[in-house]
Amino acid sequence: MTSPPPADPLPDEAVRPVGIDLTMGCGDAYPIVPGRRYPDWPITDAEGAPTAVVVVRGIRDETDAHIPITELLGAPAST
Repeated sequence: MTSPPPADPLPDEAVRPVGIDLTMGCGDAYPIVPGRRYPDWPITDAEGAPTAVVVVRGIRDETDAHIPITELLGAPAST
């Protein structure tokens, strides 16, 4: 079994208005844009893991343990 090809980077016009670049502990280097925040959430890397629902749910739960995205954006959480 071979790995899928890497995803193409998003075009500049798609990411220019973004104010937060969330990284997930991968250690990859990204360009720094003045005025953006760069929080890093160390999330388990799913690469090479079985695609079982249990693995995906564990990663989801790790993500949920961090601050909700609505708080990062300063938007009110929906109820």
